Amino acid sequence: MRVALINPRFRLPIDTRTTAHLGLAYLAAVSERRGDEVVIFDCDVEQESVVDFVQRFRPHIVGITANTPQVKQAWRTAKAIKEVYDCPIVLGGPHVSVLPEESCEKPYVDIVARGEGEDTWIDICNRLERYLEDQPEFHTEAFLHPENDVFKDCLGITYKTSDGQIHNHPDRPTIADLDSLPFPAYHLFKMDRYTNLQPATDHVDGARSFSIMTSRGCPYRCTFCSQSIMPIKWRSRSPESVLAEWRHLVEDLGAQEIGVLDDSANIRVKRLEEMANLIIENNLNHVPWIFVNGIRANLASKELLGLLKKAGLKRTAFGVETGDPEIMKTIDKKIDMDTIRQAFANAKAVNLETIGFFIIGLPGETRESMQRTIDFAIELDPVIANFSMMTPYPGTKVYEIVKRQGRFLINDWEDYVFFEQQARYEMGEMTAELVEEMYRKAYRRFYLRPSPIIRRLKTKDFWLNLPRNVRIALNTFLPKKEKTGLRKQMEAEGAI
Repeated sequence: MRVALINPRFRLPIDTRTTAHLGLAYLAAVSERRGDEVVIFDCDVEQESVVDFVQRFRPHIVGITANTPQVKQAWRTAKAIKEVYDCPIVLGGPHVSVLPEESCEKPYVDIVARGEGEDTWIDICNRLERYLEDQPEFHTEAFLHPENDVFKDCLGITYKTSDGQIHNHPDRPTIADLDSLPFPAYHLFKMDRYTNLQPATDHVDGARSFSIMTSRGCPYRCTFCSQSIMPIKWRSRSPESVLAEWRHLVEDLGAQEIGVLDDSANIRVKRLEEMANLIIENNLNHVPWIFVNGIRANLASKELLGLLKKAGLKRTAFGVETGDPEIMKTIDKKIDMDTIRQAFANAKAVNLETIGFFIIGLPGETRESMQRTIDFAIELDPVIANFSMMTPYPGTKVYEIVKRQGRFLINDWEDYVFFEQQARYEMGEMTAELVEEMYRKAYRRFYLRPSPIIRRLKTKDFWLNLPRNVRIALNTFLPKKEKTGLRKQMEAEGAI
């Protein structure tokens, strides 16, 4: 079959990275293994309209990915396709996995694949192919007629039959053997149109920047984390499987940097040590790599980090979140301040660059607790301090807390990205004005100190990225009003 996998337009009103979508890369890989003709259409880098593409390619099925701020654009994309071409449209991704019926109620969305997508996607495609075998003409309405009952035992989907009824089927078990998955299909992306993984920090050819995932799932259930809606069971690839893909990225694709996208790569320390040793033994450690989403601070010993450094690790992140011990307890992080201090000390001892993730405006915060977070960031002194205002994503515990006890300041899923430097909710004595004030203060207090300024000025990449760095600084330090222009433009254009 002809399969189209689409990443809807997702241009932010800030200067940020654009990288190949790993989830679509995996779906494309399993589809190719099934024997399909596959095209990945990333609306952010394509020059052709999605409508023209669909009419030219004429896919048998379309898959569209969507996170929360992207979901309305996914709907617009599905609508634009349905208006000119008839085929089943499947939505997947974190947002629709939490709120599947919201999307299935749209007349232009047929199926939602919830949770981990590869096995569900192949199941859907197999059923469609069997249906097409004796159909001289195809109509989605006939395919989804209740009498056909095509999806009666298909796990992990929410779908709408042609009589308008929405059906929720039980969840699909997670993939137990991650080694069974093919390598992501990077050959289907226009890699020369992407940035590198951390363009504000590094100056690397985006066409030679690749992501890899060595494990899936997270056993921790932090109240604020959107990943907490995904499978709790942590599963890992074998070190040998990771090595084979690592070699493919370096030797076949010419990787100049690799980003590990795991949520919790160091849950099993011995496995990570084995991976590092294999990378060293096979002389693949000349390519720098980073932990994009960070690792657990309580499992980051000096010995482990030293070994990872020898294996080529350049930079790692730690999710610090808060500098207030009481707030730390409320977010179920299951870590304490001294453990975080030790993790940063261990990283610096082996000369690893560090990133700290901090959140301003967690439920229960006060001016004093937010100030403690700023002070803690300065004490830890990572190379990069990433402060974000708390965003209550649907499906998280924080979302439910705000719904019960607070007041949302957003009434549109696109506000989750288009509100730049604006608080998303208020609760108790924590006002939007206070959160926004402390957020801007955090960036000023951390980055306008002499040591970070000198540190950045000494790096070659800072000067190579100077125009981007200036834009980011202006956007970060200066208060902005909501940027409505981009949203209006996207709404006017739809998916075209």
